[in-house]
Amino acid sequence: MDHHFVGIPELTGVPRVAVVIDVMRAFTVAAWAFSLGVERIVLAATESEALALKESRPAWLALKDGPPAEGFDAVNSPALLSRHDLAGRTLVQKTTAGTVGALAVADSPLVLCASFVVAGPTARYLRTRASGPVTFVVTGEEGRADEDLACAEYIGGRMAGDEVEAAPYVHRARTSRAARDLAAGLRSGSHPDDLDLCLEVDRFPFVMTARREDALTVLRPVPVPDTPPGTG
Repeated sequence: MDHHFVGIPELTGVPRVAVVIDVMRAFTVAAWAFSLGVERIVLAATESEALALKESRPAWLALKDGPPAEGFDAVNSPALLSRHDLAGRTLVQKTTAGTVGALAVADSPLVLCASFVVAGPTARYLRTRASGPVTFVVTGEEGRADEDLACAEYIGGRMAGDEVEAAPYVHRARTSRAARDLAAGLRSGSHPDDLDLCLEVDRFPFVMTARREDALTVLRPVPVPDTPPGTG
């Protein structure tokens, strides 16, 4: 299947199929949130919008990058997320790169948000559901973040079949600048376990689809069954 890779500044027009990649950490956090029972994730364009959405709907929770801040319930850390009771909740997420990339392509007919933890299901979903060329949006470092590019290339390879070795791609991600910063504790609002949690391949059996729902862009999990050997 035809595919290519772009950074957020390089986006032009409306891609037919968009896969938005943020490994460290927006769409790893989103996947963990769904595994902990979150019903849906609303993507906010600004922190002010995230707080306004939460204020208008008191049962919702809000999450942001960086250190804890007044009005926000959680930070962008997969390890720290497990401290919260998330079952059945709606989470509003605002991050520096991942949510920006998803909102930039929100009008595309098919938008998936992905990281290593949902890489395999994302590739399988694209093999069966994508109806056109796939645009991978590499959100970090204006399209140059090696952890995001490695994940995008891994998913792109797996779209043709499951016989792709993950280790070289995970190694690239583990040795990226973002990984070094995360491991060194240079990213506020993080936990020492975050790096390993971001690099677990195929941890969860779902994809994350982003769609317009009224005036909001909403991320939801969609289960993707394993593909039996020999069936593609």
